[in-house]
Amino acid sequence: MLIRKEHTENGGLLGIWKMDETREDLLQLFPAHLRSKANSLLHTIRSERRSIEWLATRVMLFNLLGKEQIILNRENGSPYLADGKSHISISHTKEYAAILLHETSAVGIDIETRSERVVKLAGKFISDKEYIDPAQKVVHQLLHWSAKESLFKLMNEEGIDFRQHLYIEPFTPVVKGVMAARETKTTQMRKFTIHYEVHPDYVLTWSIESDTK
Repeated sequence: MLIRKEHTENGGLLGIWKMDETREDLLQLFPAHLRSKANSLLHTIRSERRSIEWLATRVMLFNLLGKEQIILNRENGSPYLADGKSHISISHTKEYAAILLHETSAVGIDIETRSERVVKLAGKFISDKEYIDPAQKVVHQLLHWSAKESLFKLMNEEGIDFRQHLYIEPFTPVVKGVMAARETKTTQMRKFTIHYEVHPDYVLTWSIESDTK
């Protein structure tokens, strides 16, 4: 079910889908003339979960744009639209899928289910110089991970080390806000603005290249 469709203040189009349908339910949400084509493509996907993610993403994209769009993947796995008219970023987590589109700028989006598993992994992607609020440790660490995932997708560079090349400037998490980030992987050493939201079930982050400082 499409639970969110909105234009961001910087020209993006954002959508979130709650994946509570079955594979068959999602197929029925495709326009009739696309249903058989989608069903035939599903035969290449063995996992039931991956099938649902694949279907939900494409149904959501149709709902966002009001027309059929073909999603292709580059050699590194990053998605792009066949007609090349918009940049796209896609993310999936346990029960949700998210899409961010922009006509002229590269984009990155990430959605993560809230879980304490991030605590055990935090040392692999958060540097000693980055600030984590001890009163909000789990959600703050998860926001760092999600933000760096969004940047990784936006930058589309090989060999990015989250701990070494991506830095989140100090901030204290609230329900909805922005954080500043910078990268040291490229010679441009760009700075970014990352939008974030904290929901009861998940955190969401996204960034648009036009926000680069």
